[in-house]
Amino acid sequence: MQADERTDRRCTRRRVLHAGAGALAAAGASPLLTRAALWAAAPDRETTDDPPFRTPSEPANSPIGVGQGIHPGRVAWVHEPKAATWDGKTGNWWDDGNTDPRLVDGMVSAGLRSLAGERNDEAAWKALFQFFHHSRELPGAGYRPGEKIAIKLNANQDRPGAWRFGAGMPSPQVVYSLVHQLITAGGVRGQDITLYDASRYIGDPIYNRIRANPDPNFQAVRFVVSQRMAGGGRVAAAPDKAAPVRFSRSGVPTALLPDCVTEASYVINVALSRAHGLMGVTQTAKNQFGSVYFEGVGFTPRPLHDFASRDLPMGSYNCLVDLIAHKHLGGKTMLYLIDFLYVAESQNERVIKYASFQDHWCSSLFVSQDPVAIDSVGLDFIRSEPRALECRGNPENYLHEAALAGKAPSGTVYDPDRDGAPAESLGVHEHWNNATDRKYSRNLGKREGIELVGGLQA
Repeated sequence: MQADERTDRRCTRRRVLHAGAGALAAAGASPLLTRAALWAAAPDRETTDDPPFRTPSEPANSPIGVGQGIHPGRVAWVHEPKAATWDGKTGNWWDDGNTDPRLVDGMVSAGLRSLAGERNDEAAWKALFQFFHHSRELPGAGYRPGEKIAIKLNANQDRPGAWRFGAGMPSPQVVYSLVHQLITAGGVRGQDITLYDASRYIGDPIYNRIRANPDPNFQAVRFVVSQRMAGGGRVAAAPDKAAPVRFSRSGVPTALLPDCVTEASYVINVALSRAHGLMGVTQTAKNQFGSVYFEGVGFTPRPLHDFASRDLPMGSYNCLVDLIAHKHLGGKTMLYLIDFLYVAESQNERVIKYASFQDHWCSSLFVSQDPVAIDSVGLDFIRSEPRALECRGNPENYLHEAALAGKAPSGTVYDPDRDGAPAESLGVHEHWNNATDRKYSRNLGKREGIELVGGLQA
């Protein structure tokens, strides 16, 4: 093969999209269809010559948007190196011998207490529920029996059958600890809790851990999965036609949401943070791709891929903002948690140790009430990791759009509910001062911006 032929075969998505869109548009094709057609035509869709994303578009400590939460813009970080000790060979990382459930329990507890600013778990949950009601002007002061809680997991790699060696999955110990917290400290009935990923499966390491507790509350927790994968105690997701997501850009098809979400009073978003070959990064915002249903294709995010791509320039419409802004998704989310114990290289790859964590597993959790702040912090950790090579392009575009949703850089009016009340700022975005000190504006004494608290062992 000649050198020029090799170069042609390594043509990138971005090169194809930007070089060819004008030609198809000139021929009269819709701009939206041109992107989809070009994406499909790219000869090597998973390669790129874009350098890894290292330098943001704005200076450090330049916050935009409005912080959300009891302590606005707060992100609690809990780092316990002894919680994740897998040697990469013995058993698998999710075995209790490699991931200490007692230490994970302590991490979840520490994160919740640090976020809420309370001394014990019960007070932390009370504060979180009360703030949720107060900030949304809802009646009551907290959870009441019969109110449903939907917990969205990122089960992107999960399918029926055994988990593959080293797979990038939600930590069973983290999921169990969160459910245990809700039942024992939050006072939530098990029958009111649903764990779900509507386009994927929830595997046995999670399912069996919950069911192994004989307490009737743990036996009553529901598991909702893809319609193609239901069975074995898992229920098929069902779309609710009365709850559409009408995206704020013409040409994006209307989505429906699973009824386990629309019937819920609260959502807890339990995400995985890692580099992503299509979006640059996947975190709490993209986690909701596992909640969307489209007529004719079912529960799948495929129709949205072009509208959240890392190849879009800064100042572009991004469908993730509509998901954060929707009344049944971000509007119901009382807590965001990023499972950063064992981080996968990218969305389809195995877990890796991070050089930026002294060549150790990241062994961390992040907890927040601000969807923009927590994803901004996660992006800073990922872009600072030399092994996270698929974090490329413009992965921060959606964070700018979300932080400034009331006056978005793209000019988009984000109103996915079509209720005549467009979204205002959905949270605060900025980047830390540097990867060593990891200081955000509120850490530096400013009145606005992100506050990263913790980082110490649980």
